[in-house]
Amino acid sequence: MQQFIDKYDFTGKKAIVRVDFNVPLNEKFEITDDTRIRRAMPTLKKVLASGGSVIIMSHLGRPKKVDPTFSLKHIVDHVSECLGVPVQFAPDCQKADEQAAALKPGEALLLENLRFYAEEEGKPRGLKDDATDEEKKAAKAAVKASQKEFVKKLASYADCYINDAFGTAHRAHASTALIADYFPNDKMFGYLMEGEIKAIDNVLKHAERPLTAIIGGSKVSSKLAVLKNLVGKVDNLIIGGGMGYTFIKAQGGKIGLSLHEDELIPDALEILATAKEKGVNVYLSIETVAGQKFDNDTPQRIFKTNDIADDWEGMDAAPVTLESWKKVILASKTILWNGPVGVFELPNFAKGTLQIAEDLAEATRNGAYTLVGGGDSVAAVTQMGYADKVSYVSTGGGAMLEAIEGKELPGVAAIRG
Repeated sequence: MQQFIDKYDFTGKKAIVRVDFNVPLNEKFEITDDTRIRRAMPTLKKVLASGGSVIIMSHLGRPKKVDPTFSLKHIVDHVSECLGVPVQFAPDCQKADEQAAALKPGEALLLENLRFYAEEEGKPRGLKDDATDEEKKAAKAAVKASQKEFVKKLASYADCYINDAFGTAHRAHASTALIADYFPNDKMFGYLMEGEIKAIDNVLKHAERPLTAIIGGSKVSSKLAVLKNLVGKVDNLIIGGGMGYTFIKAQGGKIGLSLHEDELIPDALEILATAKEKGVNVYLSIETVAGQKFDNDTPQRIFKTNDIADDWEGMDAAPVTLESWKKVILASKTILWNGPVGVFELPNFAKGTLQIAEDLAEATRNGAYTLVGGGDSVAAVTQMGYADKVSYVSTGGGAMLEAIEGKELPGVAAIRG
């Protein structure tokens, strides 16, 4: 049965908390962006302030074996500083029995990187390239068998389980989904997870109309399921970025050297047909800022998006396009944004994406509910200083994408039961 963090009595209890401390480190192992750590603090501090102790577990990077480069020991001091109490460190997440048992109310323990063990992801490692199907099957069965003991050990450290790692909620890993079974009456979401789930529900289930989705990015293939799910739910669908050129070409437009996926033209036409059938307004680029090559300093020229010269490549949304999209955005009551509308990594072609960030901030000031997710979208609102000027900024790129595809996230289902 799901519990709720604000109502749960943590007095004298040990809480094992799955967080997402997968933060970027430089060559000196210094944290270059501690956003994920800071976002988890309200949950951890709540447990400590309520008379409990916390056992913190996370992954860092994608190690395939024990690797000091990916050790969570590098972030212990910073976590201690953020949490306001000294954080102890367990150098092996499977051998922390004594440290966990000795924890007193108000104390914290950070376990070593969960992904040092294959059992966390439940996938075999070290298979030879020429392994037979039988060998692969046997290796998978072995990992699954040992995974039960791995999860059981983690669960044995605590009295309750909190999942506050939305960024990994779409993975059915040991620490994000399987461990919840050991706490049938003592499992709950942390504040970050609660916020993420509420934000997505506000868009997909409880949206005030008109509802507009702005979907950008380079390829239709990466957002195909998202587009197909949203086209039946939104009032307006703005499609920008590289993926837009596939839709333009599907309608007979000339797109020059612009990025596109010919094999997905039938899907693009299907999405457009579905939108028309359901009365959904689809907004594509009207005019495009094009370059002669994929380079920040390449010459620029504006073309009608359906008539780009053969040796030019669409790189960003032009002012006419942005103005038309802005009118739609400001007339909306709920707005979802995922993905850039230009080549955001090149500053000279980031103007369109930054303009969308500005438009969302204005829409939010006017009373709209705005949800932003996806690396470049989040980077844009952060770069503009607008992260606190939109309604919600999602921390989970892949998890958010799967949620708006309409999939049930294993990490969410494990708590809700």
